[in-house]
Amino acid sequence: MTTDTRAADAGRTGGIGVHPVAGHIGAELTGVDLAAGPDDAQIAAIRAAVLRWKVVFFRGQRLDHAGHVAFARRFGEPVVLRRRGGASPADVPEIETTADRLELGGRFGMDHEEWLNRRRHTLLRGWHCDHGARVDPPAATILRAETVPPYGGDTTWSNLAAAYAGLSAPVRAFADGLRAEHRLGVGYRMRPGDDAYVRHLMEHQIATVHPLVRVHPVTGERLLFVNGYYVEQIEGLSRAESAAVLDMLLEQAVRPEYTVRFRWEPGSVAFWDNRAVIHLAPGDNAHLGHPRVMHRVMLAGEVPVGVDGRPSQPVTGSEPGRW
Repeated sequence: MTTDTRAADAGRTGGIGVHPVAGHIGAELTGVDLAAGPDDAQIAAIRAAVLRWKVVFFRGQRLDHAGHVAFARRFGEPVVLRRRGGASPADVPEIETTADRLELGGRFGMDHEEWLNRRRHTLLRGWHCDHGARVDPPAATILRAETVPPYGGDTTWSNLAAAYAGLSAPVRAFADGLRAEHRLGVGYRMRPGDDAYVRHLMEHQIATVHPLVRVHPVTGERLLFVNGYYVEQIEGLSRAESAAVLDMLLEQAVRPEYTVRFRWEPGSVAFWDNRAVIHLAPGDNAHLGHPRVMHRVMLAGEVPVGVDGRPSQPVTGSEPGRW
């Protein structure tokens, strides 16, 4: 995704209204019908807004699965996952339906609540970028709401460029030279006896050493590449030192002033730069019993590169471009 991001400040560009909704991140875009097939000028305006505001929102859209994929293809190549849950449409392999998440615990002999509790080792664990343990995490995600609860179920995003810029100069310089291992299953608390999820991790582990500060391939911004979901250990530091540094940096990454929270409606669409944000799925709606059905398409991404020009290095389980 390449463009001059200055064109995406508040106002209209390409016939699209750009309405920022928070100080560092997030804009609502109006005046475009995604199902009708935006023209080239509108696509350029959307691309610029995503790069400038990191996540953009559309309301009242009438996309079906085919239209969702067609819109995504205007910005890159959709990822096709090897495995999806039963809620995803079998005939549209690019679409993953997030209701599938409710099936995950059952695959490993747990109900959904036990599954969450065994994986939630810190209060910030839910903050993540999509597929961050891969050597080439997706460049972007486009998420569409089909059915949402009458209240609750919001999603929150945080701007990793703003978080990096908000660090003091000595801490930025320290972080610039660090690399960390990202892997599946960080902090998981094993079940007594046989644990099917542990066996799954042994057989299907994905791990990569990423720079702690990655350089955005389009904007050149430095991004604080941390999250609560995948980051295991900073290379060259003791476990105690690594934990302390990661706690500090993750708290920085999700400071409220760097975030935006979105209230979903049926037909809402969020489009975010997965390289430049982490996000938090809702945790306030499961007990309400209201359905929440969302569909996402992810776009293939690049191998991250650090400030020193070194790319991420796979440890196990992923290769660039092979899903």
